[in-house]
Amino acid sequence: MTAEDIKQLLTDKLGEVVEAVETGGLQPALIIQPDKIDEVCLELRNNPKCYFDFLSCLTGVDYGVEANKFGVVYHLASIPYKTQLTLKVIKDHDRNSADLPSFKTVSHIWKTADWHEREAYDLVGIYFEGHSDLRRILLPDDWEGYPLRKDYKTAAYYKGIKIDY
Repeated sequence: MTAEDIKQLLTDKLGEVVEAVETGGLQPALIIQPDKIDEVCLELRNNPKCYFDFLSCLTGVDYGVEANKFGVVYHLASIPYKTQLTLKVIKDHDRNSADLPSFKTVSHIWKTADWHEREAYDLVGIYFEGHSDLRRILLPDDWEGYPLRKDYKTAAYYKGIKIDY
């Protein structure tokens, strides 16, 4: 199935959930309405026409200080059909807000999302609504900030130990 075929399949089943289709990269990507990502992923996993049974990667993205946008990129694979698909969700977010950018979890759809979402939370500061165990996975629990954000300021010391790069 092409990206356009999958867009049509999703539109027929869920309505206008696809905001755009990106075709400029190495692999086409569907831009999904952020509040519908869980419904879209469930449909793509369960639909026998496409059966995306594997989430190979989930990545948090900071689109930059000027853009004030955060997103998540999902790389799906259908093992039986030997196809791949990229999904993206993007939201505006005020960096001065105490709240983290937030997206719905897909960890109940693919178990692999559990660790991927925890990593995106830990390093980019993206909150996943409904995740059963969202806590740091790579950094210590008392670490301040999110190191993969574009506006992150590297600490000089951690617990009295100088951090050299």
